[in-house]
Amino acid sequence: MQTKESLKQEAQRILRANDRGGFTIPTAGLYPFQWLWDAGFTALGWMQFDERRAWEEFDRLFLGQWENGMLPHIVFHRPEPTYFPGPERWGVARTPPTSAITQPPVVATFVRWMLEQAQDQALAEAKARSLYPKILAYHRWFKRERDPANTGLITVLHPWETGADNSPAWDEALARVEVDPALPPYTRRDTAHVDPSQRPHQTEYDRFLTLLEVYKRAGFDQLGLLRECPFRVASLLIDCVLHRANRDLLWLSRRLGLGNEAEIEGWLKASQQGIESLWDEEAGLYFNRDLRTGEAIRVGVSASFLPLYAGTASPARAERLLRTLQDWAQQVRYLIPSTDPYSPRFEPQRYWRGPVWAVVNYLIALGFAEYGYPEMAERIRQDTLKLCEVTGFSEYFHPLTGQGLGGGAFSWTAAIYLAWGQAAGPVR
Repeated sequence: MQTKESLKQEAQRILRANDRGGFTIPTAGLYPFQWLWDAGFTALGWMQFDERRAWEEFDRLFLGQWENGMLPHIVFHRPEPTYFPGPERWGVARTPPTSAITQPPVVATFVRWMLEQAQDQALAEAKARSLYPKILAYHRWFKRERDPANTGLITVLHPWETGADNSPAWDEALARVEVDPALPPYTRRDTAHVDPSQRPHQTEYDRFLTLLEVYKRAGFDQLGLLRECPFRVASLLIDCVLHRANRDLLWLSRRLGLGNEAEIEGWLKASQQGIESLWDEEAGLYFNRDLRTGEAIRVGVSASFLPLYAGTASPARAERLLRTLQDWAQQVRYLIPSTDPYSPRFEPQRYWRGPVWAVVNYLIALGFAEYGYPEMAERIRQDTLKLCEVTGFSEYFHPLTGQGLGGGAFSWTAAIYLAWGQAAGPVR
């Protein structure tokens, strides 16, 4: 096991090795482009030792922003044959090419954190000012095109948008997607880099790509897809991250004197009610919702604890979440498994069906700390750091054995180690 100082140096080395000239790839081969929420966590890691480079991560990310405000989940800055589906499959006619869906919108929160902790305040404020209207346009896109009825819950149209691609929370909703009989043939590239037992099943991939074809046939018309897309869910990962991001966008608006407070406050009022409507008293958890049926998706996932990060939960619900997670902790060695370890769908090695993810741990620990449960926050932090110290900076980890899983030399795991290694909670 390496020393903490040598691990810190290794984490910095990984970010530098994965730097592609202003944007950071998650890991070579498996993920050779720039991903939206990866970029946020990675920028926070860069912030610990190279502030100018940290801000550049967002400058490059927003080169992919669409004219309607949408920020896509992948920006294809340069050709790379090791990943599928690449820009030719998405068919988005813009430069640089991008995907056509989004991801958990972490950017506003991370811009706030970076502004608060910056040594170079002049640079940080200038960057925050330049990014603010772009982030505002992105959040307006969510409201206008994914919650036009003002329900307070965002409609998610693809499992990839949630960040938790193959979560058991999407099993039934995804199973209703009929595989397109004319689906163009394809060859997966991910299983050439990672053991297939750690990746989504082929049947899921067929449906993921079918949904991509649905998007293309609709001309990426969001309001039409709200009516016609066969996959429509409310995702706690999206809703809670967006609620927190809107809180932080409001803070930025006030700090920078930009005057959008009433609009953002309206969004927060709606999403507060929307997220809290996902609470299940009997289970002591928040559940995602299938928006085609209106039914709760009754499987516990790590995102079930994110209303603490959002700040929407009451003190009583926060205490129930604490007891639920303490119960989960009896079944695993390392917190937080991405699926309830009591669930028959729990698979401790398969992507989002059980493994521990450092980035989600970071958000949930912050929530517990802010609700007055520092012991649980520190348990999550220590488990995360221990996983890195024992098995390195893997994409995700086995919650029972601590084995590193998925891609290696992974940027966002290294970034979390840098941001979290010296102090409990975010380095603010």
